[in-house]
Amino acid sequence: MTASESAFCVHCGQESPGGADHPACHNPRTALEPPRYCTFCARRLVVQVSPLGWTARCSRHGETASG
Repeated sequence: MTASESAFCVHCGQESPGGADHPACHNPRTALEPPRYCTFCARRLVVQVSPLGWTARCSRHGETASG
């Protein structure tokens, strides 16, 4: 599953069929925030932010890190 096919919004956890945008979730403020929900299952992520970036871990789908 690619980012364009994600089933859930990473900022609010609501279902987004086909990767449809949520105008309230995609704004300049949230563009810099790490994800809070898993795109595959909408579970809350364990997020750790450091000066060098962030890591987010889903209990079912593993870890994601900033670029």
